[in-house]
Amino acid sequence: MNAETDELVFRDSFVRIAGVEAESSVDGPGLRYVIFVQGCSHHCSGCHNPTTHDFYGGQVTDLWTHVKALRANKLLKGLTISGGEPFLQPLPLTMLAKEAHRLGLDVICYSGYTYEELRYAADAGQHVSELLRQVDYLIDGSFIEELKDISLSIRGSSNQRILVMKDGFMTEELGELT
Repeated sequence: MNAETDELVFRDSFVRIAGVEAESSVDGPGLRYVIFVQGCSHHCSGCHNPTTHDFYGGQVTDLWTHVKALRANKLLKGLTISGGEPFLQPLPLTMLAKEAHRLGLDVICYSGYTYEELRYAADAGQHVSELLRQVDYLIDGSFIEELKDISLSIRGSSNQRILVMKDGFMTEELGELT
């Protein structure tokens, strides 16, 4: 694609978001662009982002807005996709994650689904597989209030895992992400 076609494709692709943190140092290693997607069916008790649950809340943004921000900030180490539930909007987030990789950034994605549930959905022919292939680190599992542990970095409860991903498949589980 050339720059003009590139811009048109991203301008015509949309994602419903709750918000963005353009420069975060707490949502993964290094300086990160964090997009909080809107819509979640998990409704975890004690959720850190309960305003993201409503599927009709937030705002619809074109991907071009986010691509421009990723391209403009040369200090970014990565893109973090949080929620809401990212895997309920896999196609636009796949496009954004691909662009992040093209720019040399890594991609962290949070999901209330477990890796095993996401693989099942991917194997069933849903678009989940495309996003899984673009994720470098998956933080999986619903937040469980009874397992809340503030000593964990980038996770809220001890059931959540940090998984290293390669081509849509888990390669290892990490204790921490540095």
